[in-house]
Amino acid sequence: MKLWAISDLHLASGINRAALAALPHYGEDWLIVAGDVAERSDHVRLAFQLLTERFAQVIWTPGNHDLWTVNDDPEFGGLAGPAKYRALVDLARTYNVLTPDDEWPVWVGKGGPCTIAPLFTLYDYSFRPEDIDRRAVVAWAKEGRAACADEMYLNPAPYSSREAWCHSLCAEAEARLEALDPLLPTVLVNHYPLRRDLVRMRRIPRFSPWCGTALTADWPARFRALAVIYGHLHIRRTDDWDGVRYEEVSLGYPKHWDRGAGVRAYLRQILPAG
Repeated sequence: MKLWAISDLHLASGINRAALAALPHYGEDWLIVAGDVAERSDHVRLAFQLLTERFAQVIWTPGNHDLWTVNDDPEFGGLAGPAKYRALVDLARTYNVLTPDDEWPVWVGKGGPCTIAPLFTLYDYSFRPEDIDRRAVVAWAKEGRAACADEMYLNPAPYSSREAWCHSLCAEAEARLEALDPLLPTVLVNHYPLRRDLVRMRRIPRFSPWCGTALTADWPARFRALAVIYGHLHIRRTDDWDGVRYEEVSLGYPKHWDRGAGVRAYLRQILPAG
C-alpha cells in the first residue's frame, strides 16, 4: 500500500486526457491530486472517474484552473468563486474523492500513521517584493513578461477580492489544522507552495505574486509535517528543509512532460518514503 501524488493534469489537453486514461490500476494504493485538473466540469468528472477506478482512495484539492469561470461549461457554466468550488466538492463526493471540506483521512500504511490534510488557500499577492505596492503588482509583473489569466477568469465573488477569499480560506484551514491530533504528524497538500522560498521560476520570476501567501509559511513546522505536496509551478523538484520533505508534483502541459514515459512516470511516491 503506497501513497502517490501528482498535480496539474490540465485535461483541457486531449494528449493529457489520453495519457491519464492509460494509467494502470494501483490496487490498494492512494493518490493525492494537488489541483489544476481542468477548467471544465466534464474533464474534472473524467479525471475523478478514471482515477477512482485505479486507486483505492483519491484526495483532491483545487487549483486556480479548476476554479475558473467557464461560461460554456456543460454543468457549471457561469459559476464563479466559492460557488464553483462547492460544485466541484459535490462532484468529487459523487466519486468518493476526498476534498478540503471533508474529514481528513489518517494514513495507516507504511510511513504512518499520519493525517493527510488537503488544504485550499489561494494566494494574496504577498509573494512580491516588499517595495511593490499591491495596486501596482500586475503592472510590475507585466514589465517582466509575466501575467496570470486568473485576473480574467478567477472570479472571487461574493468576496471583494482574491486576497479576501484567500485570507478567509487560510483562517478556516489554520483552525482545522490546530484541531488535529497533536500526536500525529501530517502530510500537507496544497496546490500552491506554502513557502515563498519554494518559488524559483527563473524564466518568469515575476509570476510569484500568484503563487501563494506568506500566511502559510510556518504551517509545516507548526503542524508536524512529514511532507508538503504542491504543484502550480510546473517545475518538478524535491527539497528537504528542517526535516520536512517538499514535493512539487506537477505533470503540466504536454510540452512539460515526456509523452513516451506516460503519466505513470510522473506519479511521486510520498509514503513510504523512497
